Amino acid sequence: MRKLLTSRPARGAFLLASFTLLAAPGSSQQASGPIARYTIDAGTLSGMAAMAGGGGGMGAAMGMMMGGGRNQPLHELVLRLGSTRAPTSGAPAADHFLPAAAGLGASVPLVTPRIVPSDDQPIPGERPKGRLLIYWGCGATPGPGQPVMIDFAKVAKGQIPPGLYMTGASIPQEWQIRASNSKTYGDWPNGQTRKTVPANSSLLGDHRIAGNYSPDIAFTLRQDFMPAITGAARQIAGGATIISWNSLPQATGYYAWAFGAQGNGDMVWWASSATQAFGGPVWDWMSPAAVQKMIAQKIVMPPSQTSCTVPAAVTQAGGEMLMGSLYAYGPEANFAYPPRPADPKIAWKPEWIARVRYRANTMWMLNGPDMGDMMSQADDADEGDEPAPQPKKNKCRGGLGGMLGGAMGVGC
Repeated sequence: MRKLLTSRPARGAFLLASFTLLAAPGSSQQASGPIARYTIDAGTLSGMAAMAGGGGGMGAAMGMMMGGGRNQPLHELVLRLGSTRAPTSGAPAADHFLPAAAGLGASVPLVTPRIVPSDDQPIPGERPKGRLLIYWGCGATPGPGQPVMIDFAKVAKGQIPPGLYMTGASIPQEWQIRASNSKTYGDWPNGQTRKTVPANSSLLGDHRIAGNYSPDIAFTLRQDFMPAITGAARQIAGGATIISWNSLPQATGYYAWAFGAQGNGDMVWWASSATQAFGGPVWDWMSPAAVQKMIAQKIVMPPSQTSCTVPAAVTQAGGEMLMGSLYAYGPEANFAYPPRPADPKIAWKPEWIARVRYRANTMWMLNGPDMGDMMSQADDADEGDEPAPQPKKNKCRGGLGGMLGGAMGVGC
């Protein structure tokens, strides 16, 4: 077995990632096409997503949740270059030259990950306990057939419910650039630089990608980062929670999910999809065409929708802390050289293609402190003469807050 060594921090809990693998259909390798493919995934992060993605990790996000830090929107970039060529000489080398307004210097390096053997040793530990309760759909009460219950002990034995997450609709997987489907590959962020995308970064202007294993790629971007999306939660009579957000003019659709845990090992996972469809591409950047298909399948909410009700059973099963996440999918820009001929009868063999996708993402606690109030409190504390009061260090308790706080050393 082999594994890729990269410095990009893992995002999301291991358990969630494991179940996401069940949702994501297998990707197919591109059989033919251009010499080089390039993608820019540009994101705007707000709420706890900004704290976790802005260099502080989940520890910083938990710290903000417990009374410290600022709720300042941030930007993220994921750059990937794949080529059918080997380097012309020496080791693979490539750079993305950005506009000065990007705030990342003249360029950032696209680094080829090293491949090393894996010892493939099993991870020791106790047999998992508890259950995962799965809900879906907007509404005060769950729909028929809910919740789907997964016993962790049975999953550890390989007993996975058939057809899980694929009921009612399939989630299409768009083409991706990976080391596994490229002769030579490079990406950013990576371990070679520690640059982070500034909050005032702009992508507008000329971009050029040059390296020793692909033709030069050049294009001009006229679409900047999306504005931030802000989420709010309000509990209503009966225990259900209404989540709402600001409408983004660039949004092509929205998708929300929530995850929580009890001290007894039980966990709950809810998604706004009207059908049983979780994980996979909905956690990625998606093209407007893919979003339109998923709106038709009732997986993604239309851009006209700005609220969704989380069933009372979900908020009750989530324990003292229920973490919510919301994605706003945005526009897409495509470039190629030479351009596609207008006459479909003329064969098109581009040297390179490039795709730029946009999205906005926020995270907050559905039944915890309001993110807007926390930001206001942090601003007031900064303007005052006296330091802000420090949160009390209580004994670690159960639930998602206690689990994350204990793991990150926050609030214990």
